[in-house]
Amino acid sequence: MTASTAIDVSFPGEGGTRSGRLYRPDVAHPVPCVVMCSGFGSTMDRLFAWAQTFADAGLAALVFDYGSFGRSDGDPRQVVDINGQLADVRAAVACARADEAVDADRIVLWGNSLGGAHAITVAADDPRIAAVVAQIPFNGFPRRVEGRSTAHTLRLMSAILWDALRGKAGLRPYYIPLVGEPGQVAITNAAAAKDHVRTLSGEQSLWRNQVAPRATLQMMRYRPAESAARLTVPLLVCLAADDAETPQELSGQLAERAPHGQLKVYPGTHFSFYTDAQTRRTVAVDQIAFINEALGLAP
Repeated sequence: MTASTAIDVSFPGEGGTRSGRLYRPDVAHPVPCVVMCSGFGSTMDRLFAWAQTFADAGLAALVFDYGSFGRSDGDPRQVVDINGQLADVRAAVACARADEAVDADRIVLWGNSLGGAHAITVAADDPRIAAVVAQIPFNGFPRRVEGRSTAHTLRLMSAILWDALRGKAGLRPYYIPLVGEPGQVAITNAAAAKDHVRTLSGEQSLWRNQVAPRATLQMMRYRPAESAARLTVPLLVCLAADDAETPQELSGQLAERAPHGQLKVYPGTHFSFYTDAQTRRTVAVDQIAFINEALGLAP
């Protein structure tokens, strides 16, 4: 295990500063860096443990908050904007490349859920990216969603459209929970999500169970599979066998479309990647092995 140091960093973004944390192995030479993109409504502290795992393996890792989330600037708060987040990912890559401890030509983009789609999309247009890891990545909405009836779906769509109209009018967002009780209007009502929420509570957490739902309209038009088809570098897609949020029949297409795509499927649900320690350990071992091979590093 390699000793490492974590330092707080910042870099410019649209509408203000973006905040992040860079994990740097305590070595005397530049090392590859994993730039980590979090998911829908997420904050960087949810990825601290993953970043530390990469640092323990001798890789630098950069986590950051998108605009309007966590410690980053942006108003109104808790608003997911696809184009804005893609710009933030590019800015994070530039931040990593500028650090003296990082090998600028061995940047790996790593993304979780919606961040997995972002990692693929940005890498497709950046020939200097060395490899991509997409964990439970978004690639379109499933036809049926756990815990959501037709009536519930209509109520959610009403909230989405109302928030979108308020956004166009310059009014305060109409917020809903990211994770809700059965029957509550929320982004997800999956039973497994409740255990996940319990791991995020506490005064030190940057995460808030609140989001402006307007972004789901953008996500309906988001096509990361088209970007996957243009990838020239290795791509590893890691999925959960019983994932109802980013199901294999959709997200697995990202590995199929990529010229150098690999797919690995693990037991569990979408939220097992957050809450199950054994899943995280197994997935991390596979991802580090993939990165080492893609970059030509010794195991």
